[in-house]
Amino acid sequence: MIDPQTVRRFAGGLLAMLALTAGAAAGQTPTGVTPPKNKYTPADDVRLGQEAVDQIREQVPMLTDGHLQSYLDALGRRLVAMIPPSLEQSAFVYTFEVADKEDINAFALPGGPMFVHRGLMAVAKTEGELAGVMAHEVSHVVLRHGTAQQTKAERFQIGALFGQVLGAIVGGTTGDIIARGSNFGVSAYFMKFSREYEQQADILGAQIMARAGYDPRDMANMFRTIEEASGASGPQWLSDHPNPGNRVDYITREAEALAVEGPRRRDTAFVAMQAHLSDLPPAAEGPRAAAAGTAPMPAGNEPRDVPPVEPPSARTRNYETGRLERITVPANWQQRSSADALIFAPEGAFFEASGTTTFTHGIEVGTADGQTRDLRRGTQALVQNLARSNPQLRPSSVYRTTMVDGRRALTTTMDNASEITGQPEQVALVTTTLRDGTLFYLIAVAPYSEAAAYSDAFARVGRTLRLRD
Repeated sequence: MIDPQTVRRFAGGLLAMLALTAGAAAGQTPTGVTPPKNKYTPADDVRLGQEAVDQIREQVPMLTDGHLQSYLDALGRRLVAMIPPSLEQSAFVYTFEVADKEDINAFALPGGPMFVHRGLMAVAKTEGELAGVMAHEVSHVVLRHGTAQQTKAERFQIGALFGQVLGAIVGGTTGDIIARGSNFGVSAYFMKFSREYEQQADILGAQIMARAGYDPRDMANMFRTIEEASGASGPQWLSDHPNPGNRVDYITREAEALAVEGPRRRDTAFVAMQAHLSDLPPAAEGPRAAAAGTAPMPAGNEPRDVPPVEPPSARTRNYETGRLERITVPANWQQRSSADALIFAPEGAFFEASGTTTFTHGIEVGTADGQTRDLRRGTQALVQNLARSNPQLRPSSVYRTTMVDGRRALTTTMDNASEITGQPEQVALVTTTLRDGTLFYLIAVAPYSEAAAYSDAFARVGRTLRLRD
């Protein structure tokens, strides 16, 4: 006699399988994904990725645990094996390492190296959810988004190739300004493009998941899981991977067009991995080392006392690069490149956080891909991006009209609490539109206690700024 419970389990499994294959049976076609234009070779991706790996290992603590490493390797290999043959790159070498950090994050470098934070492994509810994030990251590598991003950036000539690719993938992102306290280290020039790339990675990742035996809906579920676990400060992964819009909807539609091959119904290895992870000591705090000449961020981004910063010099220095025909800054300020932006700040004002350069005093200039040619709307979108990733930032609704290099510009002033020092600071934003519709921005940051000493220097920068269209 057949056990009724066995019949129910079998029927449930059959219904699930029919649901997973219904879209494919109905004749829906999976979305085609075409890699973006790229002037670099796959060998360039490999070289950049390998150069970045050593820096990542110096800055990010690694969890060298055999059980976790074996599990992550097996999952990663299963996904890589399902990359469409037309997109495979024989030069790429995919590796998977566990970062000993509790925040919810994962990132992949050009050519194949991937780092998965233990926080992500702990918060995933199923193996399919973890596989969804990893498939998304694999897709960024397969589609060569790092060097494709750089191909778009070439005409702006801001920063070196290595610095831009590393900053875009590791430091925060190709789409949003990720600002923690006064961390205005990543500009928003690639907002539109990064969302296109995110959607490409979502779609291709869903297809890889289905071929590997995972329901692509788990990818959409993972985004919900991350949001639920994000807390007040916002999830790192979603900050670094801006939502293209209707993400859950289009992933669900894609899933309906895909047949899950050999569905994986048991999460035994995943459950054992999470149990083992929970028995390990707490995650290491902070990066192992900071870049030379740059102070490390406090562990956990907690405020701390920092050495005094030298006031702006009365003497000036001119710089010329890319869209900047000329920018005049105090002579005691240094230039740093961060992704597609430039930072000018005094010695002692720079800090390093997970590969991203941040600052407490100084300015950042860059471009944001305009969603509209309307200057006010573009500025408001930029401010909204800042506010989303800066819980302490207090945006202002007051925009004053001014002139920058003979162009109409808008300026606004905002209040913030620096997560580096814990002290209140003033943030000024100036925006103008270039001839092709691109939004150019200048962000000036100074502690309230020193705002008077910096106001003249900031005003001088604005008066002498010359842009090249």
